[in-house]
Amino acid sequence: MRRPTLEAVAARAGVSRATASRVVNGQTTVAPDIRDAVLRAIDELGYLPNPAARSLVTQRTDSIALVVSEPPTRVFSEDPLFATAIRAASVELEAADKQVVLMLASSPKSHARVERYIAGGHVDGVMLISMHGADPLPTALSRLRVPVVSYGRPAVPVNIPYVDNDNIGGAEAAVRHLVEAGRRRIATIAGPQDMIGGQDRLTGYRNILRDSDRRSIVAVGDFTRQSGAVAMRQLLGDDPSLDAVFVANDLMAVGALQSLRLAGRRVPDDVAVVGFDDIEAAKYTEPPLTTVRHPVPEQAAAMVRLLLGLFTGGSAEPIILPTELVIRESA
Repeated sequence: MRRPTLEAVAARAGVSRATASRVVNGQTTVAPDIRDAVLRAIDELGYLPNPAARSLVTQRTDSIALVVSEPPTRVFSEDPLFATAIRAASVELEAADKQVVLMLASSPKSHARVERYIAGGHVDGVMLISMHGADPLPTALSRLRVPVVSYGRPAVPVNIPYVDNDNIGGAEAAVRHLVEAGRRRIATIAGPQDMIGGQDRLTGYRNILRDSDRRSIVAVGDFTRQSGAVAMRQLLGDDPSLDAVFVANDLMAVGALQSLRLAGRRVPDDVAVVGFDDIEAAKYTEPPLTTVRHPVPEQAAAMVRLLLGLFTGGSAEPIILPTELVIRESA
C-alpha cells in the first residue's frame, strides 16, 4: 500500500497543500475549523509526515543529542548515575515530543565523530554529561550554531549553560556531621580531580577541616567501587588510627565498606563512613550508608528544560540544585 501523501490530505480536507502543510508543521496561522478538517483527514488517511521534508520547512529535527564523555564499559556499568540521568532526560524530552540520540565520546576519534554529526545539523541541541577536564567537546561545540547545556559545571572555561548540584555544600554537610559526632581523624576518598564533582567535593571536605584542628587525609579514586576499596586500604595503611571517612560517591563508599570489613574495622564503631549520591544500594549496604542525596533525576530534567528554553530565547543562567544529608547507620 502506498504511503498517504500531503496532497491526499489536502484533497480530503478540501484545502490547499500549503494550508495542510502549515497544520502538519504546527503553525498557528490556520483557522480552527480548517485545522480540524485537516487533522480529521490526517487521521482518516493515516498520514505520517516525512521527517526530512518537515525539517526543511521547520528548520528543526526534533532530535537532541545526549553526549556522554565516557567509554561504554563505564556508561553501561554498575554506576547507576548514567542510567538514571539518561532515563530522566529521555522522559522529559519525550514529553516535549523530542527524540534522544545517545552518543558516547571517550576518545579523539569519537570526539571528532560527535562534532561532525552535530555540525551537520542532525540535532537541534546538545546535552553533555560526565565531562573531564581535557574534554575538547565543550569548546568545540560552543563555536557551532546549536544550543548546548551541560550536566554539571564544565571543567574548562567555556560559556555553556549548566545544571549542577551543590557539591561543595553537600560535602561540607557530610564532614560537619562527622566533626560534630566527635570524630578526630577524618579522611576522604576524593573523586577524580579532572572532574568538577571530584574537585568540589574535596573542596567541601577541606573547608570544614580548615575550621577545626583536624588535618586532611586524602586518597583519590575514580568513582568506581574497586577504586574505593583500593583507596580505603591505602588510607588504613597510611593512618591506621583514622576513625571516619567521607567518600565522594556511594559506589566508592561500597568498596570502602568492603575493605574496612576485611581489615576487621567495625562501622561505625571504629570508622564512620559517609558517601555522596544516595543511590538505591546505599539503603542496603551493611550497615546502611549515611550519604548526601544528589538529585540526579531532577538535575537531568532541569537540564532538558534549560535546553528547551534556549530554543525560545530563555535564560542561560546556571541552575544549582540543593543536596541533603541522609543519616543512616554507617555514621
